[in-house]
Amino acid sequence: MDFIWTIVELLLLPALVFVFGFLIAILFESFRRKHGHTVFDSPVYFEDPTSLKQVPCPSIFDPAEKYISLIIPAFNEEHRLPGALVEIMNYLQQRVAKDKSFSFEVLIVDDGSADGTNKVAFELVRRYSIDNVRVILLRKNRGKGEAIREGMLHSRGELLLMLDADGATKVDDLEKLECQIRALAEKELHLDGAVPSGAKFSDAAIAAFGSRAHLEKKAIATRKWYRNFLMKGFHVVVLLTAGSGIRDTQCGFKMFTRAAARKLFTNIRLKRYVTSKLRNPTRFARLGISPHAFPRAILFIKVVL
Repeated sequence: MDFIWTIVELLLLPALVFVFGFLIAILFESFRRKHGHTVFDSPVYFEDPTSLKQVPCPSIFDPAEKYISLIIPAFNEEHRLPGALVEIMNYLQQRVAKDKSFSFEVLIVDDGSADGTNKVAFELVRRYSIDNVRVILLRKNRGKGEAIREGMLHSRGELLLMLDADGATKVDDLEKLECQIRALAEKELHLDGAVPSGAKFSDAAIAAFGSRAHLEKKAIATRKWYRNFLMKGFHVVVLLTAGSGIRDTQCGFKMFTRAAARKLFTNIRLKRYVTSKLRNPTRFARLGISPHAFPRAILFIKVVL
């Protein structure tokens, strides 16, 4: 009998150590997720390469100073970034010429690039001024989702648009998202009768996502067979993990009101490509977003580009 108890004790001790260690790991991870967004990469100031002065870094909690902010995540985009930004700036400057009340900023988030992306980005700041183009430098690569989050948290716009540096979507397509958001925001603000004094359309929590799913058949005809096979396989994975109704997860053209961005990007716990999957508010928990952070639902719109 003593021998049996000795064996039990020898087996029980490692099991207790394992369980205790597992509980400690769970508590540590919970604490990290709750308090882990004191982001040390976030700049306190933007650097102005022209005057060498430091410009205070705004917060998503500050009042909007611009009509729209364009956030461009960039990882090793030394060659594509200049052409993309020239096209973007030409469009934005044309809108300013037509409407003097229109104001904008472009935030380039260098996601720890190993090439000359940061040099190219600062050259664009010199060309267009620190008020119109700003650069956020992340010391190491943290993924597209984190780069976009950083840009969103330090933007000044009433509307915040994320777009890729590859120019896959024409920048003037933002007007489609913009019109849909403004129309829905007007309805939302009038739901309770009189519009509150000083209320802005950006106070309504609305997100509009561009979709190129209608172009799928045309794209399939021009792709290699193995790319179509991989694409279909990825769609099956999305269907199994995220549910039906999501046809285009890869379009990096998404617009948020300031209220929606404040709710979403201050509560994301996952990094990397999580922003590509911000599609269905019922699945926030899967994405690491605290469900209790949304006392009022964010309205999502799909806009065909």
